[in-house]
Amino acid sequence: MSDVSRIAALLGDPARANILTALMDGRALTAKELAFAAHVSPQTTSGHLAKLTDAQLLSVERQGRHRYYRLFSPLVGQMLESVMALAASASPAPRTWRGPEGLRTARTCYDHLAGRLGVALADSLTEAGHIVLSPDGGETTASGDAFLAEFGAHPADGRRVLCRPCLDWSERRPHLAGRVGAALCHRCLDLGWLQRQRDTRAVAITPAGKRGFAEVFGISCNW
Repeated sequence: MSDVSRIAALLGDPARANILTALMDGRALTAKELAFAAHVSPQTTSGHLAKLTDAQLLSVERQGRHRYYRLFSPLVGQMLESVMALAASASPAPRTWRGPEGLRTARTCYDHLAGRLGVALADSLTEAGHIVLSPDGGETTASGDAFLAEFGAHPADGRRVLCRPCLDWSERRPHLAGRVGAALCHRCLDLGWLQRQRDTRAVAITPAGKRGFAEVFGISCNW
């Protein structure tokens, strides 16, 4: 329980929460960029980064004069998304969405897709019988393996879970995480269906993406 309380204490600081949230798109950022996201001084940010790194919530790598920080593992992103979903459910405020529409429409959750698009992809793959999801995990079917290979999104080998539902904090329904979710996200970016946006986790759906999602997944992106 001491580890749980330690992580909870780290998340409970608004500046540290802002730092972790800024890294949820999977990018690596410098301390200066994270200080801007945290709304605190560089000196204060340095202390926060040390604590988050010591707790293995962040990893750091040095390139030249700069140090770049990123989330330590997909598990950290999963934890943050779950906390955000719980916080949204526990809020006494109305359940209507009040954030930027672009963030709700399509965004990255660490290395997979979230928002309306992420939920729609999970629904499409489930309804087609390509994946089977349970509250605790998921698996691909034979048709799913063939579909992903043909689409160019066959998941890489690794110890990370193959696929699982991840509760989406804006939609309150699951999107797809794990190696399958990551492969789909990367493939859609490579195809030019999605474009990353500066200083936000939101991704823009391009005209090619609207056609592609409709033709391949049966998803209308006119939300």
